Amino acid sequence: MVDSQSTPARQRPSIVSISSYLLFLFLALQVISVIITLSTFGKTRDALRDAYAGSSTDGDQVADVFAVIGIGGAVVLLLLAVVLGVLALFNNQGRNGARITTWIVGGIMVCCVGGGLLSNAAGGLNTGGGASGDGPSPEEIQRRLEEALPSWVTPVSLLLGVLSLIALVAALVLLALPKANPFFRKPTAAWEPPTPGASYPGNPQVPGQPGYPQASGEPGYPSSGEPSYPPPPGNRPDDTPPTDRPGSTPPSTN
Repeated sequence: MVDSQSTPARQRPSIVSISSYLLFLFLALQVISVIITLSTFGKTRDALRDAYAGSSTDGDQVADVFAVIGIGGAVVLLLLAVVLGVLALFNNQGRNGARITTWIVGGIMVCCVGGGLLSNAAGGLNTGGGASGDGPSPEEIQRRLEEALPSWVTPVSLLLGVLSLIALVAALVLLALPKANPFFRKPTAAWEPPTPGASYPGNPQVPGQPGYPQASGEPGYPSSGEPSYPPPPGNRPDDTPPTDRPGSTPPSTN
C-alpha cells in the first residue's frame, strides 16, 4: 500500500459557487443603498427640520440625530457586507471556518435587513411625537420626506432591501446543504494502488559507511606474504645428498 505524496484536488460544488455569487450580489446591493442614502442626505435632513419647525423640539438637533443614525446604519451594513464578500472568497477555497463565520455574520445581517424592511412597512420614521406632544406625527414626517425626496427613492430602496434579504438567505441556505459538506471537510492523503511492474527504490545508504562492491564471481584471497620453505630431504626424488654441501665424504663400499 502506497500513500500518495500529493493530495487530490477537490472540485467545488456548484451550490458553493452560487452561494458566493449571491454574497457578492448582496455586497453590490448594499453599495447601491449607501450611495442612495448619501445622495439624499441633505434633502432628508431638510425635510425633518421643516417638519419640526414651530414645535418645542429643536428641529436641527432631531434632523442631525436621524441623519447620523441613517448614515451610520447604512455604513455598518456596508462593512458587514464587505466581510461577507471576503468570506465568500474563502468559501470558494473550502475553508470550513469561513463557512461558519458566514453563517454568524449572515444571520446578523438577516436581522438588520429584515428589521429595516419591517420598519419601513410599519410607517417609516417614528420620532415619538404626535398625540402626546407638540411634535409632528409619523404620518406628517413620512409625507414631508416623500415630498422632499425623488419619487423613485422609496420604491428603489424597498426593492433593494427585498433583493438583499432574498440573496442573503439563499446564500446561507446553499452553504448549509449536505451536498456542500464534503467540500469543506479537511482533505486526506489518497491511497494509490501499486502499478504492476513498477520498480521501487532500495534502502538508502547510511552516511559514513563504505559501500560493498558486487562481484560477478567468488573473490580471490591474496597471499599472506610469508616465505615458502623447501620440502624436507625425504621428499626429494632421489636420496643422494647433494655434492655441493660441505661435510665428510661417505666411505667407499670396495
